[in-house]
Amino acid sequence: MPAIFSALPSTVPEFALYGEATRGKDAEAVHIELIETRSRKYDWHIGTHTHAGLFQVLFLLGGQVRANINGDLWACDGPVALTIHPSLPHGFDFSEEAHGYVLTVDQNMLFAASGHEGDLFAPLFVQPLAIGLGAAPELLARIEALLQNLIFEAAWPRHGHALMLEWLARSALLMLVRVQAESRILESSGRGDFELFSRFRVEVERHYKEQWQVGQYADLLRVAPARLNRLCLKLAGKSAFEITQERLMLEACRKLTYVPAGVASIAYELGFQDPAYFSRLFKKLVGMTPKEYRQQAVGKAEGVGDAP
Repeated sequence: MPAIFSALPSTVPEFALYGEATRGKDAEAVHIELIETRSRKYDWHIGTHTHAGLFQVLFLLGGQVRANINGDLWACDGPVALTIHPSLPHGFDFSEEAHGYVLTVDQNMLFAASGHEGDLFAPLFVQPLAIGLGAAPELLARIEALLQNLIFEAAWPRHGHALMLEWLARSALLMLVRVQAESRILESSGRGDFELFSRFRVEVERHYKEQWQVGQYADLLRVAPARLNRLCLKLAGKSAFEITQERLMLEACRKLTYVPAGVASIAYELGFQDPAYFSRLFKKLVGMTPKEYRQQAVGKAEGVGDAP
């Protein structure tokens, strides 16, 4: 979206939430509200301001917004998500039919995930983004459901309230990361290639237990196996065969973790005629035998809740 430069006001006020100068000492790490809740109060105009230490995402599901983001003017129609990192001056003018959600999260909560999980969210906030949501209706529906759950949880705190808010907020933002990632793939590869790759993944979900060969998928999709492999390497960094094997092993891991059946039974259910071959392949791809994987999974489950 082209941005039009516009000068910032000489002084930019800092708020916790717009119109509120400070956050209470017991303020939650996640806040959500409907766009119309605050905007209607200010005649659909939110003046330019900043938030210290807070990331904000505007999920505009319908209507229009004219956003001033650090001096650039963006005119957006819903559905779209605008991401804003801490201390970035921003303001909004909404149309009266605008509706959606404003999600605000504390920077410490967002990046406090264990390991490198917090890095998952970095692509959203390195720079301000306008992420179109109309081309991903399934992901949009899941995002909207998470935001609705956030609204319900915020209105009626129950046991584990703060943790539930954080989980739901992270889930909504992770879904937005997926939308952005798919958008980048689409831009770099072209719509035709992306749609073909998406169809291949759908067919893998349908047929991986039958252990289809790459040629069978290629025939179904009416492309040459070589083209399908090149496409998978380009968009996923893996061959078509590796993608099918990866999906098969993912299901094997799930069954070994959650299904109280023998390894041989799981092998037969996944289309293997020889359980010994299944065990060898599993060890090659996962790095341990099915039995070792199950013991590790059970050990982790039994350790949940133990004191550090």
